[in-house]
Amino acid sequence: MYKAYFQLARNPFDLTPDPTCFVPTERHNETLASLYYGVRRHKGFVVVTGEVGTGKTLLLRCLLRLLEESRDITYAYVFNNRLTSTEFLQYMLLDFGLQASGKNKCEMLFDLSQFLVSRSSRQMTTVLIVDEAHLLSDELLEEIRLLSNLETYDDKLLQIVLVGQPELDEKLDSKGLRQLKQRIALRTHLAPLSLEETQRYIEHRLQIAGADSSASSLFSPKATAMVYQFSRGFPRLINTICENSLLTAYARQVPVITPDIVKQVAREFRLDKSSTSELDRALVNGSYANGHHFELPDVEDEISGDPEQARL
Repeated sequence: MYKAYFQLARNPFDLTPDPTCFVPTERHNETLASLYYGVRRHKGFVVVTGEVGTGKTLLLRCLLRLLEESRDITYAYVFNNRLTSTEFLQYMLLDFGLQASGKNKCEMLFDLSQFLVSRSSRQMTTVLIVDEAHLLSDELLEEIRLLSNLETYDDKLLQIVLVGQPELDEKLDSKGLRQLKQRIALRTHLAPLSLEETQRYIEHRLQIAGADSSASSLFSPKATAMVYQFSRGFPRLINTICENSLLTAYARQVPVITPDIVKQVAREFRLDKSSTSELDRALVNGSYANGHHFELPDVEDEISGDPEQARL
C-alpha cells in the first residue's frame, strides 16, 4: 500500500525476524560476534538473555544463517521447551538426523555420544541451540548440563547456546544450578536501544527497504524521539510504531511522519498509557506481526570487530 507512495521496495518494519533487516548496533553486533566465536572456538556453554522484543530471535536467525554456510557445522534448534527430558532428547536427535523412534533414553544418549565423537574426529562442530530457554525446568537444564560432559581431554564435543528472557539469568544464578553456571564460558545481555541507536535503526531499516538519501527526513527528529519514548528502545515496538505510522501517513497523504502521527499510533496501541507490565504484554502480543517472509542473505560481513573483545 504505502510502499509505492514512499518509493520503497519492501516493508521496512516487518516483524518477521529476517536477517536481511539486521541492524548491527554495537551491542547486537557484539552479541552476534560472541555467539559465533563461542561456537567456532568450542567454548561449550554460551548464554544470551534479553527482555521481550530486544531482538534475540533475529540474532539467532543470523547465527543460524552463518552456521548453515559452514560445511563443518551442524546444529539442532529447539524452540519448544514444554518437553520432558526424554522428549527433549528425542527432538534433538531427530534434528541432528539421528533415529530416535522406539529407543529408550540410554540408547539415545549412546547414539548421541557416538555421533559427537565421530564428528569430532573429523574436526567438525556440533551445536545445540535452545531458544526460550527461560521456560526450561531446572530438571531439564540439569539434563542439558550433563550433555556437556560429552567431551574429550581437550575439547567440548557439543556446543550449547541458551537464549532466553532475564528469568533465565535468575535460574542460572540459583544455588541448585551452580554447576551449570560455572560451565558458562560466554554470557551476554541484550538491552534496549538508546535514542541515537533508535534513530540509526529507523534510518537503516528504511535504507534496507530501498529508501534513497532522503530516508533520514522521512521521520522528523521529533517524531523519532517520540517513537523512542513510546517504544522505550525495544526494536519490536519500534517496528510496530513505525509501520503503523507509515500507514497513517499514507492514509493522510502526507510525505513526512510527524509527532502527531506517532502519538496517534501510540494511542491506538495503548502505548501512551502503558505501564511496564502492559508494555511487556504488548511486546509479547503476536497480533503486530504481518507474516511476510524474505530470503536469508549472507550476514557474516555484518559482524565487525574482534569477537574476543566483545563485552560479556
